[in-house]
Amino acid sequence: MSGKIDAPDLSGGVSWLNVNQPLTLAQLRGKVVLLDFWTFCCINCIHVIPDLKRLERKYPRELAVIGVHSAKFVNEKDTENIRNAILRYEIEHPVINDADFVIWRKYGAQGWPHLAVIDPDGKVVGSLSGEGNYEILDYIIGALINKFEGRLNPEPIPLLLEKEKEPPAVLAFPGKVLAEGNLQRLFISDSNHNRIVISDFDGNITDIAGSGAIGLKDGAFAEAEFNHPQGMVWDGEALLVADTENHALRRVDLKTKTVTTIAGIGQQSRTRNGGPARTTALNSPWDLTRIGNNKIIYIAMAGPHQLWKYDPEKEIVEPYAGSGREDIIDGPLKSSALAQPSGICSDGVNLYFADSEVSALRWVDREKGNGQVKTYIGTGLFDFGDRDGDFDQALLQHPLGVAYHDGKIYVADSYNHKIKVADPVERTITTLAGNGKAGIGMIDAPQFDEPAGLSIAGDNIYVADTNNHAIRVINLITKKTTTLHLDISSWHMQQTHNVFEIYDHPETIILDQDIVAAEGRVELTLDFPEKHHLNTLAEPIVQMRVKNVDGQEWISDKFNPDVTQNAITFPIQSGSIGNPQSIEIAVTFFYCGTDNQGQCKIASLVIESPFVHGNDTTKINYSIRS
Repeated sequence: MSGKIDAPDLSGGVSWLNVNQPLTLAQLRGKVVLLDFWTFCCINCIHVIPDLKRLERKYPRELAVIGVHSAKFVNEKDTENIRNAILRYEIEHPVINDADFVIWRKYGAQGWPHLAVIDPDGKVVGSLSGEGNYEILDYIIGALINKFEGRLNPEPIPLLLEKEKEPPAVLAFPGKVLAEGNLQRLFISDSNHNRIVISDFDGNITDIAGSGAIGLKDGAFAEAEFNHPQGMVWDGEALLVADTENHALRRVDLKTKTVTTIAGIGQQSRTRNGGPARTTALNSPWDLTRIGNNKIIYIAMAGPHQLWKYDPEKEIVEPYAGSGREDIIDGPLKSSALAQPSGICSDGVNLYFADSEVSALRWVDREKGNGQVKTYIGTGLFDFGDRDGDFDQALLQHPLGVAYHDGKIYVADSYNHKIKVADPVERTITTLAGNGKAGIGMIDAPQFDEPAGLSIAGDNIYVADTNNHAIRVINLITKKTTTLHLDISSWHMQQTHNVFEIYDHPETIILDQDIVAAEGRVELTLDFPEKHHLNTLAEPIVQMRVKNVDGQEWISDKFNPDVTQNAITFPIQSGSIGNPQSIEIAVTFFYCGTDNQGQCKIASLVIESPFVHGNDTTKINYSIRS
């Protein structure tokens, strides 16, 4: 296997990134070269990136991947915006800004993504289009390496990675934000730190869910893992998260401080079939909402160009709107066509969504028959711009976020770096904040840099200002914009100064037969004296201390377990400690007479057990002495 036609040179790009100087094909002789023609808005291009990383890990010396960024949107032609995309997607190979499509035309690319393979002699072997081509690329690269054995150049390409120029920050490319007024809490998808940051409205960080490592791991906040999470919704009891690059939905329980997977299998779906939530693959869920107090969760599923829904009671996830064709076609739910929906919200009756690849603001009229998809703004895949006014004439540029408030729909017009407000009654849209240029101007002359998420509480709009690594606050009364200062110091103090507290004279339960599993649960059933019961108004408190063979220990936060009748149930936490060997669990609870007369009593138990791997539930029965 080899090529016959000389590969066109790589000249014509505006600039190069991740290297200190442009590369030539002559410099790359002796390597298999894979050119990835991409544009950073494109969900299919985003899906190719993990495959490229996998190939680079498998062939670190023989393969040279070169990204050729040929922009769809005007905003994507800017080198600094491409640089931010490289950082956001954690790309570590050279990238050319092919803003004028010079290299694109040389290689005959016709859509995104387009992949061209060049052999070690500099000849074009062939090209592929679309995502999901890892196996065939792996086969071709492996065959070329075998054919050119002895003539390969093992020297690494000299790189100057963009990530090495970045200073550390509290947030890294936050994708979405959720303001919950009833809780007085902000939930922030700290997407590139792979975690959920929780703060009050003043910016004091109260908790962080996720260790920061990329992965799909359930468990305590300190040990759970996400992969570039995006949209969130509060379901009345817990936070649900679109864990986008894990292709999963996660549940963040603030009481038990644990994360669990509720939908998805951690792999990208190649179909559009629904089914049981925990065994059905998803495809880049990007945002979540619900309608009023209804338990159904609606999902902006960017990958298959659809809206989906998740029923937590039936534990079913399935398509709701969109045929899967990437287009802008209104009509009945199943026959309509969407294009990478990336933001979704509700007014309590209907759904509104940002359909990013057609630069559209669209909605689902749920009062029309069985539901109809309709469009306020947007006409086609290549119709975009920055024009306010009547819906029929208005233009957006790749909007990613929407929020409904007081009869208006607020839009994160991401590639125009603006926040806009649409009036469905007047059928007009106007700019609320932003001047159309990327930046971080504040107060009376605000600027944004690809804002992607919006949420409203009280008189404030909270904006996930993605490329500025910040949460911005727009006051709806004064129209002034400020940047929320996030204070992580109190959270750090909490993590380093936890004390394992035991109520006076606790009863000790030493487990011999039933051993606590590291990823399992404990179900503690209490047998009370006659005419006594567990006081559920005063919530029980649980805390854990874990030790390893080296004597190191980790102490959890205190949390409230689940309570049913006379049973207390909670998940096991082991924190970040390596090779845990034993655990102590302090449980404090209150019990009263069944007639609620007289004094209630406090009781405390300490459960001691070895630690084993597994996810079993340990059941303990304990009788309370009067």
